[in-house]
Amino acid sequence: MKSGIIAAHLDRSVRPQDDLFRHTNGAWLDTVSIPADRGRYGTFDVLREQSDERVRALVEEAERDTGAEAGSPRRKVGDLYRAFMDTERVESLGRTPIDADLAEIAAVGDVEGLMRTMGRLQREGLPGLLGYYVAPDAADPESYVLWVVQSGLGMPDESYYREERHAEVRAKYLPHIARMLHLGGLGDGESGEGSLAARVLALETALASHHWDNVTSRDAVKGYNPRTRAELEEAAPGLPWAAYLEGLDAEAAFERVVVRHPDFLPGISELLTSVPLADWQAWLAFHLISDAAPLLSQEFVDAQFDFDGRVISGLPENRERWKRGVGLVEGCIGEAVGQLYAERHFPPEAKERMRVLVDNLVEAFRRSFAHLPWMGPETRAQALDKLEAFRPKVGYPDVWRDYSVLEIDDDLVGSARRAAVFEHERQLGKLGGPIDRDEWMMLPQTVNAYYSPLMNEIVFPAGILQPPFFDMDADDAANYGGIGAVIGHEIGHGFDDQGSRFDARGALRDWWTEEDRARFDELTQRLIAQFGELSPSQVPDQRVNGALTVGENIGDLGGLAIGYAAYRIATEAAGMPELDGYTGPQRFYLGWAQVWMGAARPEEAARLLAIDPHSPQEIRANAVRNCDGFHEAFATAEGDGMWLSPEERVRIF
Repeated sequence: MKSGIIAAHLDRSVRPQDDLFRHTNGAWLDTVSIPADRGRYGTFDVLREQSDERVRALVEEAERDTGAEAGSPRRKVGDLYRAFMDTERVESLGRTPIDADLAEIAAVGDVEGLMRTMGRLQREGLPGLLGYYVAPDAADPESYVLWVVQSGLGMPDESYYREERHAEVRAKYLPHIARMLHLGGLGDGESGEGSLAARVLALETALASHHWDNVTSRDAVKGYNPRTRAELEEAAPGLPWAAYLEGLDAEAAFERVVVRHPDFLPGISELLTSVPLADWQAWLAFHLISDAAPLLSQEFVDAQFDFDGRVISGLPENRERWKRGVGLVEGCIGEAVGQLYAERHFPPEAKERMRVLVDNLVEAFRRSFAHLPWMGPETRAQALDKLEAFRPKVGYPDVWRDYSVLEIDDDLVGSARRAAVFEHERQLGKLGGPIDRDEWMMLPQTVNAYYSPLMNEIVFPAGILQPPFFDMDADDAANYGGIGAVIGHEIGHGFDDQGSRFDARGALRDWWTEEDRARFDELTQRLIAQFGELSPSQVPDQRVNGALTVGENIGDLGGLAIGYAAYRIATEAAGMPELDGYTGPQRFYLGWAQVWMGAARPEEAARLLAIDPHSPQEIRANAVRNCDGFHEAFATAEGDGMWLSPEERVRIF
């Protein structure tokens, strides 16, 4: 049995007691060169590249198979990819695919016309002033409801419009707006005071002032605001709802919605009445051009990448065209590709091995709940009920999405628009129907996992079930430190500061006692303070936002504690062998640290600190300093770099 630890990545000159991340990944860090088309690079990216290559092979096979049955998933995959890769046709069309839309925006005569056009474009995939999605109702999780969210910005989030640390990005955003408008035939490319570009930026800055920040947006209770159509109109009387919903073709869907960011509605209402119509037209045109740019000729692609890639993430080069083509196909008809992927790359025995892992993780949680000092008997009983009710999904869906009514042809922009309309109608079509427990929110080829509090389920696509997360031929230690801790992390989201607001059915309900919630909150505050003192090596002058990342940090610590407990359950009979000079417990923690192998460009590291609810990779790896098991496994002592005194360690699960 192999150990599962990547020996070639180890830096034995660094003691694990001083820096587990560096000890586990140092040799890789010393030699890695971040690819020119990436802002950060690590384990997830290596696996995504492998997944992309596999998907590319499948997509190119479909592209060559011109004899595939018309209308079949395989034919649609091949036709869409072929249309994207036909650069000669794309270049010859230039801006033509969006000229009619630009003319419609220019012809708008009032706010009603603006919102009708915005709704129509949003139905076809363009982001609008408001975002929306269909999910179970947190008050009645057996019914679907439309959730409405804030939107309308061209930079990553509202902090980019106000914080000094983003001043340089803001300064480069203004000429970018001017450039995109000029490519669309609007404006003269100038970005000085009073220019069309300056007015668009001023409008977005005003929109951003009404956005909730990322920390506030995490709050599940604050974000549950059911509203009737009449209440929407009362909250935003300046927004012509009838015209907007006519364009969106979603009148019935908005009879009752849940508004995630209620403060945004009066804000946009006021702006729609106070900002000149011409500014709104320029803003909508800019977003149309930006959204369509990746599907247009090279001058549009380059202009969009110069800002989104180079300025925002520090990327020297755009991704190769085939990678962007694969991304487009996955975004439009992803499950058609996923079905081909699952058939070829996910063996049935992997699913069975994962079932055993999940069972041990659930048992470890069950045992943990019995002894948590902050959890009283009343909360414990309901926590066990929730644990009993949760559902794991592994590998790929049991029921595949049906794309038979979606038309894909050599019209690239048209096919992408029709795919957006298909998804819009599929989503709204769920309203009024039963909850689809078989639906997946990730594709099988995705290198990630998630927990859904509204469905009380964990989902592990086939893409992440590969080494170093999961290796069919490796010893249990690395697998439990890798995918086991990730499973524990995802289950733990059901009991973190926000997931714990939802009960076993997925209903938003406070099922904890006040005393237990107070004790839990005291622990989370300690965690917020602890992580708020940490900085990633790429931007040492910026600190982690402990309040933004607290949910994921709880998940990491829970995953570590429960993963380690599950490893001990799995080895109760056979024991823990020593392999490659490391004990079983030591390899568990090395297995955890190696899945967070990664490096980032300073620009991307700064962007992620602003918007990502996850801590930087090196900090996630070294979160083990809170684990008694880590200190026991490596016999740490005061003065070691990883040392954290027992009274400072935070244990939640």
